[in-house]
Amino acid sequence: MFSLFKKDPAKKLQKSYEAKLEQAMHAQRNGDIESYSMISTEAETIRQQIEMLENSKKD
Repeated sequence: MFSLFKKDPAKKLQKSYEAKLEQAMHAQRNGDIESYSMISTEAETIRQQIEMLENSKKD
């Protein structure tokens, strides 16, 4: 009954993922390739978590 009011964790992760991608873009534009690669790796980890959540919802 109260599942209507529960927050979707995938939405929170999606916002975090988009923020990381934007941070990575700015680092790349500033020429900081090391930071770009680290932030991109973090974004990839978040994307994998999103996929795991989506796959668990399907099952």
